[in-house]
Amino acid sequence: MREELWEFWIDRGGTFTDCVGRAPGTGRLRAIKVLSTDDAPLRAIRGLLGLADHEPLPRCKIRLGTTVATNALLERKGAPTALLITRGFADLLEIGDQARPELFALAIHKPPPLPAAVVEVDARRAADGK
Repeated sequence: MREELWEFWIDRGGTFTDCVGRAPGTGRLRAIKVLSTDDAPLRAIRGLLGLADHEPLPRCKIRLGTTVATNALLERKGAPTALLITRGFADLLEIGDQARPELFALAIHKPPPLPAAVVEVDARRAADGK
């Protein structure tokens, strides 16, 4: 027989962390919102289960997503990054799909690329690794 476990779905945002938990057996859903910190997912789970900080968590299933990284990319904040890409494809992000707001505009203004540096590396070219 399969052991039923608590299940948690967590979204760690920049300001708040949202957590939904499903109780084993009943399937009852409970939700909580806590201020986002590095330990917010743990605090949210403990809050739903009524556990103190020192009490261990029971075995459970956890799905964790984050909008922090997405927001950092959209707002162009965070640490500078580099893109390692197969040799010959360094301009791939710059070329993109040629989408632009005004299709027939003569002066195209693109946002600066996300990576601070692009480094081309040798990579395999065939299915056998060569």
